[in-house]
Amino acid sequence: MGSQLMDCPLAQLPIAAIDFESAGVAPGETDLPVQVGIVRVGTLFGAEECFTSYIACDRPVRWSAAKVHGITTDMLKQAPHFSELWSELRRLLSDCVVLGHNPSTEQRFLGAFPGHGFGPWLDTLALARKALPTLQDHSLGTVCDALGISPEVSALVPDKHWHDALYDAAGSLTLLRALVRGLNMEQATLRGLTFAVSQG
Repeated sequence: MGSQLMDCPLAQLPIAAIDFESAGVAPGETDLPVQVGIVRVGTLFGAEECFTSYIACDRPVRWSAAKVHGITTDMLKQAPHFSELWSELRRLLSDCVVLGHNPSTEQRFLGAFPGHGFGPWLDTLALARKALPTLQDHSLGTVCDALGISPEVSALVPDKHWHDALYDAAGSLTLLRALVRGLNMEQATLRGLTFAVSQG
């Protein structure tokens, strides 16, 4: 499946954009996920299926992390454990390109499920840096604002905001759509974007 995806035109790719928010870390700690958001499409410009969930955490959410994403320890009391989300994650992330904005954290957290085989991965941060080299800041919100597409993200996932996992996942997908449209890359393939592609 991976080889087929590498040669498929971008406009025809099945894609799952994903983002995690985390508990934050202190020296010597391992970071843990507290929220996941996924937006899946059968083709790049097709209809969206959205999924989001808080994730139970076995330690308190650090104040520095909560200040960024607004998720507190109390909000996770009834949340499922990460392992309980496996079947849904596998359904949404299998047989597609997995998309993220600098997705190293997403790749690391999904390492909790060894041998999952998700990917190839496409990085919208690498794409944005290439397409908008003069932009000082390539954070997801800044790039979407610069392209004037933040209202599209809000329309896709209303009542959410940056640093909500589902909103950020929707931001990555909306950014990819804007870049593909704006650069007339509908017929390009992942093989031409190796600087932004990894196997996870």
